[in-house]
Amino acid sequence: MNELKLSIEQINPAVLWGPNNDHFEIIKKQYPKLKIVARGSEVKVLGDDHELNIFQEKFQHLLQHVEKYENLNITDLERILGSKIDAPTSDLSADKFASGEVIVFGPNGVMVKARTANQRKMVDCINKSDILFAIGPAGTGKTYTAVALAVRALKNKDIKRIILTRPAVEAGENLGFLPGDLKEKIDPYLRPLYDALDDMIPAEKLKFYLENRTIEIAPLAFMRGRTLDNCFVILDEAQNATDMQLKMFLTRMGPSAKFIVTGDVTQIDLPKKQQSGLHTALRILTDISGIEIVYLSGEDVVRHKLVRKILAAYGDIQ
Repeated sequence: MNELKLSIEQINPAVLWGPNNDHFEIIKKQYPKLKIVARGSEVKVLGDDHELNIFQEKFQHLLQHVEKYENLNITDLERILGSKIDAPTSDLSADKFASGEVIVFGPNGVMVKARTANQRKMVDCINKSDILFAIGPAGTGKTYTAVALAVRALKNKDIKRIILTRPAVEAGENLGFLPGDLKEKIDPYLRPLYDALDDMIPAEKLKFYLENRTIEIAPLAFMRGRTLDNCFVILDEAQNATDMQLKMFLTRMGPSAKFIVTGDVTQIDLPKKQQSGLHTALRILTDISGIEIVYLSGEDVVRHKLVRKILAAYGDIQ
């Protein structure tokens, strides 16, 4: 009898083993000739070589599925293990992967979808072009959809890193002196990007990605002098970038990168004497092949229903 050791360190064991360890019990029943023991982030399996080889192949498929979708149900187990399963009553969920609108699966199988026509257009455009401008008022899901596309690319191993950046411009307030180190000073400006990531990546994995710089969140000024390659880069709140800053950002692009620029031309927080670089970029880059521009509108507002009415009252949408 031989022993096989497998690591599940990179995934959420609660998703793999299921509620009340139902999935673990199912897996054990599928392989009655093996002794399977799970402790922490390691799985030990005892049996003969032939059975171990079969189990290892199927189990790796399970791990890949959980890593990609952050979800596992009876339908998935049947498909991957290749046999009909009598589902426990606690896991009779329907297949959650039928919708083609799902961009990425967040923690515990939460589906992040393109919820409007223009959000779906963002998905289509970034699939065929390397630079996308997503322009629209507050609440239209520009940033959220862009972050979802970046996380999908990372999970699919299309890119190695995600870089999220914003101009550090105060929104009509003088915040004065902020205490703390540099990260603590700039994090308030970048909080919306963290919020989106929290919905799409489990907390421990997100912490790991941030610590090893697989995901980097930084002010726009930190992009100067860099070449950003093999990564997915998002510039958020681009209406608060000057002409020179936006030109600097766009020319950081390496040969294997994707860039998304999001902005709302109705909410410019720059000093009155400074012109938004987003206006210039939208005017001069419109006809360049490989650059797509998607304009989102009031029909794309996905926040509270009152947000659309508020935007209309302020004249930002029709």
